[in-house]
Amino acid sequence: MRVVTCGFAVAGLVLGVAACTGDPGPTVTPSSVVVQPGLPGEEAATIAPDDYGAAPEEGAWNQADVGFVTGMIEHHLQALEIAALAPDRAGSDGVRSFAERVTAAQGPEIHALASWLQARDVVVPEGAQDAGGTGPRAPAGTGTGHGDHGDGVVGMLTDEQMAALAAASGPEFDRLFLEGMITHHQGALDMVDVVLVDGQDLYANEIAADTASGQGGEIDRMRDLLDGL
Repeated sequence: MRVVTCGFAVAGLVLGVAACTGDPGPTVTPSSVVVQPGLPGEEAATIAPDDYGAAPEEGAWNQADVGFVTGMIEHHLQALEIAALAPDRAGSDGVRSFAERVTAAQGPEIHALASWLQARDVVVPEGAQDAGGTGPRAPAGTGTGHGDHGDGVVGMLTDEQMAALAAASGPEFDRLFLEGMITHHQGALDMVDVVLVDGQDLYANEIAADTASGQGGEIDRMRDLLDGL
């Protein structure tokens, strides 16, 4: 009886098995895919490498990032101004407590955002220094000053709305405060949607993601407070 030896010593195990069975097996063509993360609340997408736009190189940033960071400073500055009215005017302990949280969280964020602008030699909005920020003040007439409520930044309260808030007290103040801050927060979320699509900077993206999560939850909290007035 003749014995047939399958494969050579140098052949791989897979080749040896295939030779013995006579079944060459399917031809496997190497392939790869890229998993591209989605926006907050969306699933990741699997795409072909040829369709993937490479991530920006480390340290890259653009005008969408600058607009977002500058706008967030403006938002935070006005939020601090609104919150500062609550201790003497609010009738609700919940509103006073919420205002304290705004002050504690957004003051330090202004400092970090202003530092980001300064590191890139971008003008820091006026008023950021007083809130813990650093860097040069915005030149007069740029529309980025702390007193230019509502100019070019979504969700900002107008001077008339701020005056009405300052003149109110008790339940009326609570209502105006909560309605105004809900609008304010929603404006910030609109800004987040833009920078997450058009921005490049990692830090700006992280701030945007934190804003989407934190301020979205705060809107729900304020709506509950408003319903309880």
